[in-house]
Amino acid sequence: MSITVSSEAASWFKRELSLQEGAQLRLFPRYSSGGGLHPGFSLGIAAQPAVRPGMQETREGVFFYLEEQDLWYMDGYNLSIVYDKAEDDIDYVYEPASAREQA
Repeated sequence: MSITVSSEAASWFKRELSLQEGAQLRLFPRYSSGGGLHPGFSLGIAAQPAVRPGMQETREGVFFYLEEQDLWYMDGYNLSIVYDKAEDDIDYVYEPASAREQA
């Protein structure tokens, strides 16, 4: 399991959330009427310091992470966060992790 954030997506977060260099952005599963990877859940975001990061990526000076207790949401998958220029928004892309990555 891994997380990658494109430079364009990181810049979007910085702009939309007024994040400064060194900011920490937590990604976490939350109840949702929609659905992301799991029905009834989607990824939420919060600008808060990490406690026990289990997955992380630093891009454009921002530390993106999921806490260890939230890793169940990504079990067997990699997450890529990309920028959608046409929508001026970000998109979460879930891809199955290879067997080697999961070991």
